Amino acid sequence: LPKLGGSPSVWAISMVFFQAVLLGGYCYAHLLNRYAPARHAPLIHLCLLGVAVLALPFGLPASADEPPAGDAYFWLLGVLGAGVGLPFFAVSANAPLLQSWFARSGHPHGADPYFLYGASNLGSLIALLAYPIIMEPMLGLGVQARVWTNIFILLGLMIAACGLVMAKCSATLTAATARTDDTAAAAVNWTQRALWVGLAAVPSGLLVAFTSYVTTDIASAPFLWVMPLAVFLATFILVFRERPVIPHSYLLLVQPVFVAITLVGLSLAGNRGWTLATIFGFGAFFVSTMVCHKELFDERPDSRNLTEFYLWMSLGGVLGGIFAALVAPQLFNAIYEFPLLLIAALACRPGLRAVLAKRSEVNDAGLTAAMMLAGIALFAGAIALGSVPKFVSSLGAALVIVVLALFMLTALSKPAHLLALTAPMAVALYVLPSAMSNGFAERSFFGVHRVTTTLDGQVRLLMHGTTVHGAQRIVDADGKPVTEPLPATYYYPESPMARGVEAARAASGKAGSAFRVGSVGLGAGSLSCYARASETWRFYEIDPVVVKLASDARIFNFLPRCRPGADIVVGDARLTLAKEPSSGFDYLVIDAFSSDSVPVHLLTREAVQLYLDKLAPGGILALHVSNRHLDLTSVAGAVALSIPGVTVALADNRSEDRGFDTASSHVVFVAKSRAALSQVLAWKDVAEVEAASVTPWTDDYSDILGSILRNYRAR
Repeated sequence: LPKLGGSPSVWAISMVFFQAVLLGGYCYAHLLNRYAPARHAPLIHLCLLGVAVLALPFGLPASADEPPAGDAYFWLLGVLGAGVGLPFFAVSANAPLLQSWFARSGHPHGADPYFLYGASNLGSLIALLAYPIIMEPMLGLGVQARVWTNIFILLGLMIAACGLVMAKCSATLTAATARTDDTAAAAVNWTQRALWVGLAAVPSGLLVAFTSYVTTDIASAPFLWVMPLAVFLATFILVFRERPVIPHSYLLLVQPVFVAITLVGLSLAGNRGWTLATIFGFGAFFVSTMVCHKELFDERPDSRNLTEFYLWMSLGGVLGGIFAALVAPQLFNAIYEFPLLLIAALACRPGLRAVLAKRSEVNDAGLTAAMMLAGIALFAGAIALGSVPKFVSSLGAALVIVVLALFMLTALSKPAHLLALTAPMAVALYVLPSAMSNGFAERSFFGVHRVTTTLDGQVRLLMHGTTVHGAQRIVDADGKPVTEPLPATYYYPESPMARGVEAARAASGKAGSAFRVGSVGLGAGSLSCYARASETWRFYEIDPVVVKLASDARIFNFLPRCRPGADIVVGDARLTLAKEPSSGFDYLVIDAFSSDSVPVHLLTREAVQLYLDKLAPGGILALHVSNRHLDLTSVAGAVALSIPGVTVALADNRSEDRGFDTASSHVVFVAKSRAALSQVLAWKDVAEVEAASVTPWTDDYSDILGSILRNYRAR
C-alpha cells in the first residue's frame, strides 16, 4: 500500500510468493548440507546473510510502477521479489539448515531433530501474533522496518555461533559415518516423495483458501490474515513431536463431523450460512491440517534425509498455494477451493491404502458413489434446462449437499465409502451452487461477485461475499414489473449519499457541466441516477468485473438508463485520483468497499489530503463508512480533523426497515469551509464532529484491532 488496494488476493498471492521463496531456501539448505564441507557451510550461509543486509530496510521498491488495471497477480509477485525476496530467501533456509547442523552436533537428541521444527514454528507463531497486537498498533511501518533490520543482524550473529559449534563437533565424524549418510540418502523412493508433497499440499492450499473465504467478508488486513496462519503454524507445534498434544484418534473422529457441517453451512445462503461455515470451517481447517501434518510427521525419514524431506514438503506447500491462489480463481467463479480441499483432506487419513486393497469394499463404495453422481448429474441437467422451478431447485440443491454430508458422517467406520463420497460431494459443490444462489457469480482478483434475485423474485442484488453492494427492484409488491430504475439500499432518495448531491449543488452554486462529481466505487451504479444530463460525472472502479456487471442493462439498468456511456476510470482510486487536476470536483464520494470493509489506504490522512486537494473550495467530500465489523466513523472523523481548516460532520442515518429498498448508513462529510456544509449540518440526523477520539490512520500507521474492538464494545 498504497500502490495496490487491500484485497484477499493480495494476501493469497503474497502467501504463494513466500511459499515459493521458502522452497528456494529449502533447496539451498539441502544442497549446502549435502555438498558443502561442514567447516565451510556456516561461512557460506553467513555470506548470504551479509548480502541480504544490503537489501534492508524493507520498503516498496522505488522502481515499482503502477499496477495494471484488473488482475495484478504477476505485478505483485515482482514487487515482492524486488522488495523482500533476498532477505526472506536467506531467512527461509534457517529451519532445515540449523536442524541438520544440530544432527551433526553429537547431541543426544541429534538423531531425531524434527522437534526443532515445532520450536521454529513456535517462534514464528509468537512473532505472528505479536504483530497485530503489539507492533502494528504501536509502531509505524518505517520503524518496523528498522527494527527488523537490527534483529536480522542479531540473528546472523546467533547463526554464526551455531555454525562454529557444528563445525567443531562435526570434525569428529568418521568416514564410515559419512558413507552411512550417503547410503541412507539414496534410500528415499519416489512414492515417499510423492506422499510428502501431497500431505503438504492439501493443508497449504487450505490455508490460502480459508483465509480468502474469511477475509472477503470482514477486512483484508494483517489482523485477520494472521489468524488462519497462526493456526497453521500451531499444528506443526502440536504434531511435530513423539507424543502429540491431541490424540490422533480424536482428530480422525471429529474431522468428518467438522467437514460435513461446514459443507452444510456453505450450502445455505445468507449470513447464517456464512456464520455456520466460518465457525465450523475454522474447526475443519484446524483438524484437517492437524491430520495431514501428523501423517507427514509419521512419514518423516531419518535425520540424514532431513533437508530432502523439507525440500519436498516445501514443494507441496507451493503447489497447494498455487492451486488456491492462482489456479482456482481461473477455474471457479466462487471460492469452491475451500470445500474441495476440505474433501481432499479426507483422503489424507491413515489406513486408506490398506483399505483400498480390499476389492469388495472398494467396489461397493464405488457403486454407491457412481449412483450418487448420476443422480446429481440428472438434477443439475434438469436445473440447466429450466424444468425445475427456481424455489425447488434452490431447496433441492441445498438438500443434496446436506444429505451427502450426513452420508459422510455415517461412513466414519468405512474408510473406502468415506473416500468414495468425496467425489459426489466435490461435484455437487461445483455444479449446484448456481441453483442455491438463485443467480450467477463472477470472480476477479478483487473477490467474488454474485448477482442473485431474492426468492420472491422482486429484487436483484449485487453481492460481494455476504455483503450487498447494490440492489434494484424489478417487481413491485403487486407483482408488476418496475421499469424505472430507483436507487435502493444506501442510495435511496432520502439517504445521506443522495441528499449529499443536492447539498453539493447548492454549496457550489454551479449548474450544467460546471458541476463536477467524482465517485470512487461503482457498485451497481445506483448513484448515477442522481446525475443531471448536463453535469460532469466520473466514476472510479478498481475491478473490471464490477464495471461489466453495472454496465449490462440486462442485470442492472441504473447506468444504462441514467448515465449511458458513463465516464468510468478503471484502477485504484489513490492512483487514478492523483492524476486529476486540483480543485476539480464539487462532490467527491468515497464508497470503495472490499466486501464489508473499506480498504485501509483509502482512509489514511494522506488519502483524505488527496481528496481535499481535488475538491473545489466550496466542494463536499462524502466518506461512506458503514461497516458491520469495524468502527470506521471515529477513524474517518479523526483523520479528517487532523487536517487543519476543515469542517467535519457525521450523518447517522437510521432508515425504516423496508427490506433492500433502504439501508441505514454512516457517512462522514468533510469540507474546506463551514459554509459549504451548512445545508448538511441542518439535517436532523447529522452532528458536527469537533474532537478526535482515536489516533488518526496514516500510510505509515493503522490500527485494525482497535477499530474492531471499539465496534463490538459499542454494541
